[in-house]
Amino acid sequence: MAPVKPNTPKQHGIVGSIVDLIRWLLVDPNATGTTSILLLIAEAVLCCVVINLVPYTEIDWKAYMDEVEGVVNGTYDYPQLKGDTGPLVYPAGFVYVFLGFYYATNHGVEILAAQYMFAVVYVAFIAVVHEIYKKAKCPPYVLIIMSCISYRIHSIFILRLFNDPIAMLLLYGAVILFLRNRWAPGCVLFSLAVSVKMNILLFAPGLLFLLLAALGIWETAQCLSICAGIQVILGLPFLTTNFLGYMERAFNLGRQFQYIWTVNWKFVSEETFLDRRAHVALLAGHLVILTAFALHRWPRYWRTRLTHKVSARPPLLCADHNICVVTIISESKCTTQSCLVHLVGV
Repeated sequence: MAPVKPNTPKQHGIVGSIVDLIRWLLVDPNATGTTSILLLIAEAVLCCVVINLVPYTEIDWKAYMDEVEGVVNGTYDYPQLKGDTGPLVYPAGFVYVFLGFYYATNHGVEILAAQYMFAVVYVAFIAVVHEIYKKAKCPPYVLIIMSCISYRIHSIFILRLFNDPIAMLLLYGAVILFLRNRWAPGCVLFSLAVSVKMNILLFAPGLLFLLLAALGIWETAQCLSICAGIQVILGLPFLTTNFLGYMERAFNLGRQFQYIWTVNWKFVSEETFLDRRAHVALLAGHLVILTAFALHRWPRYWRTRLTHKVSARPPLLCADHNICVVTIISESKCTTQSCLVHLVGV
């Protein structure tokens, strides 16, 4: 009787199935949703591990709590709101958000509770970013790269408790709405993001262009009115108390940062970093690059739309020779233009 041969084809089949599964999770766009769910679970576990093993670093949390505690005590004069790192320099939305954290963490004392709250914010943030990547038709491995390469983002969210995570979560929520052509609700979220931290305005040039290209002047003006109205409503208690004081503190475009806190500009000397001439040169360079993108990078038919057809919004069903705006502003182009404009600002 001949000896029985080992069942190698079956073993090879199992290995091949595993390889195919991994390839599917990494490459196939249809697997993006599954890959996203697995990554979100992994990120939630990682956040818990980091919170329990890596020491919390106090930088701004106590100052945030001191600033909002002034509002709790009845102070609505913005220049009078201060923390141990200096005066309050964020718009009113910041106050309301961190008032919530103030009460939820026993007046800011329960740091561990705050860290877990920010872990939830982090996972929600990653889920929103994943949705943007899916809308832009990115392959699943991009989600993995984005989630795994940055230690700093975990630090900002759950070890530092900065206000940036809240602002960026609102901003990317707005981007998703823009991708779905829901411009007015998107502008609501965009304005709320600006109300938490003013650097969200770096996205504003790209948003203005997208609004004009998609809606025309009249509806763009309406959306901008929504943005402005939200800022007025949120800031009303402070505006009615000290209008100029609020505007100077919440939207101070001339505020100078301390060299000790910079990360990206450590390669220059402190003297250069604080030099006003360097600031003016950076601003001029920002404007020049934005202008170059507007004239050369953005597609010609978008510019034609802005210069010749800006008064009326084209119908969703267009003639065969007339490209519809919904088609022109594709999901990938909308995402790309928003991120490019922000990158220029950074």
